[in-house]
Amino acid sequence: MILQAVIDIAEICARKGVEDIVLSPGSRCAPLTLAFARHPQLRVRTVPDERSAAFIGLGIAQQTGKPVVLVCTSGTAAYNYAPAVAEAFYQNIPMLVLTADRPPEWIDQLDGQTIRQSHIYGGHVKRSFDFPVDTEHSDAQWYASRLLNEALNEVMSFPEGPVQVNIPLREPFYPEPGEEFAYSSNVKIIEELPSGFGLPSNVWNNLKKELQQYKRVLVVAGQGRRNELLYSAIQRFCQATGAVFVADTISNQQVAGETINYHDVFLGAKHLHEAERLKPDLFITFHKSLISKNLKLFLRKQKGLQHWHVQQAGMVADTFQSLTRIIRTTPQDFFQNLGQNGEGLQVSPTFSHAWFELENQGKSVLERFLKNSSFSEFKACHQVLRSLPSNSLLHLANSMSVRYANLIGVAEIEGVEVFANRGTSGIDGSTSTAVGSALSTDKLVTLVTGDMAFLYDRNALWHNYLPKNLRIVVLNNHGGGIFRMIEGPRSQPELRPFFETEQRQTAQKTAEDMGLTYHRVSEELDLAALLPSFFDPTQGAQLIEIETDSAENFGIFSSYREQVAKDIKL
Repeated sequence: MILQAVIDIAEICARKGVEDIVLSPGSRCAPLTLAFARHPQLRVRTVPDERSAAFIGLGIAQQTGKPVVLVCTSGTAAYNYAPAVAEAFYQNIPMLVLTADRPPEWIDQLDGQTIRQSHIYGGHVKRSFDFPVDTEHSDAQWYASRLLNEALNEVMSFPEGPVQVNIPLREPFYPEPGEEFAYSSNVKIIEELPSGFGLPSNVWNNLKKELQQYKRVLVVAGQGRRNELLYSAIQRFCQATGAVFVADTISNQQVAGETINYHDVFLGAKHLHEAERLKPDLFITFHKSLISKNLKLFLRKQKGLQHWHVQQAGMVADTFQSLTRIIRTTPQDFFQNLGQNGEGLQVSPTFSHAWFELENQGKSVLERFLKNSSFSEFKACHQVLRSLPSNSLLHLANSMSVRYANLIGVAEIEGVEVFANRGTSGIDGSTSTAVGSALSTDKLVTLVTGDMAFLYDRNALWHNYLPKNLRIVVLNNHGGGIFRMIEGPRSQPELRPFFETEQRQTAQKTAEDMGLTYHRVSEELDLAALLPSFFDPTQGAQLIEIETDSAENFGIFSSYREQVAKDIKL
């Protein structure tokens, strides 16, 4: 007999707006599996590898903005969720993690698939709950339904994030012959209405007055979703105040000619970090992390300035070691309010001119270098990004793929939204996240990844849901080429065997096994000829493997850095 309180978990989830469930098969979680699989309003998928399943769930939630439920069996299965749970925590992705468990009296009794699962994710979930073992008493039933409501409300309250519910289950796990299996019609639902995060009028007035003191205002956007209303508010703020807006690729706020997009290029000229004409006296940040190490280093060198961070609630990081004020409102409200009647707030015109002069130089140096350079993964990445279809999605794996993309940018292509797992910046779930994204949109989804990240996450494709709108580009330099780019490991005799971990595998067998059309190229012209059909939306899932040499990639990228240092001037 399956407990009614367990069956009703699925009903509560459905009534509170959950649509997608990602299960991994197991015996201990069978009651949960049946409850979700039989629910008519829920979309349920099964992914055998829990690590991939969790990242696929993350990709789905990233796209839909709705909580995704993960379900796994007891034991180490729950630990395999940990990388994606940590990523969701730092990216503020809504996920409800349901981990089936043995009853508490059997923990540490040498029984199978039994570990200490309560609060297993530590500080990387917003909260962790223990579901009641027995729910015969009406108070226990009330507690079980209240607990599920609290968990889902916590998942969706700002800042969103993962919540664990550990569910001890006794046998039997399956209904008896003739046993009724039905969802309660009167399950308890606790609705939580969101806060408006508004500031009182006197605070706005004080901010407007204080803003008039500053003549060199820099606005910096971290990782976030595309938001046209927010961008319009920032644009009006910059027009009214003369502020400069810097946008990383993953900010999804880049607009050619209006935002500073090539900062990662021109700030590679380290002498500019001391340039007085670039130094702000106030910089304003919002959203999450930056890719650009050059921008982070530049901002950390600026001492004695004011730093305002705009975020309506939650933990705020002092990334640049200069934080002076946290403003608890939404970025959109902040820029709308301070951009009104701001004509008297004009900052120094030479400040804006200097940044845009370098923006033009950065773009020119990059495009000229790539046009004249030999074929490499840097040039290949440029070809791919410049060929992306408009209104498509781009996923970037960590290590060099995301760094190349931040240099190149996507501002020239209309409507491309960029995603990367920069909450924890691991390579372990990039493909799975892209798969989850592709399962949740009709748009074309392109993943640019390295060979190590792709091979690490091959089980992202090991299921029955391969999305036809998925395109994968594997930059295969046969090892961890990023370590050759870093001075420390590059100078060690252990570079190749212990840092790059040279390997000779390709993606061909994986692509063929999993049903993707496979292409391999190693020349610029071959890649250019292939890309139009590769991005044809009428075709099925495809994978291009671009083979390059790690040492040659390093040589070309070193030449690029030298060109930047030589040609960028202020």
